[in-house]
Amino acid sequence: MAQRARIKLASIDIDKINQICGDINEIANKTGVNLRGPIPLPTKKLKVTSRKSPCGDGKASWERYEMRIHKRLIDISADERTLRLVMRVPIPENLNIEIEMVDV
Repeated sequence: MAQRARIKLASIDIDKINQICGDINEIANKTGVNLRGPIPLPTKKLKVTSRKSPCGDGKASWERYEMRIHKRLIDISADERTLRLVMRVPIPENLNIEIEMVDV
């Protein structure tokens, strides 16, 4: 039974996600393993609305803030050499990465 490594990436900075996806893609091309992805998952939008006036008097004006969480999914064949190279990729500070093994 073949195994795959499923890599889930999440970050608020889309440039960092695209950079890591490019690095993983280069590793897969170098080692010659099968790669599926990066598959873009739906972006989660967290919205916060707060009132501008601290005391509550005056005009009722509001500030709206939004944080977007971008996600990507990559499936790669579970080759020992490839996974070691993927583990050595430098991960930026605000990027969340999960690697799990999946039976195909």
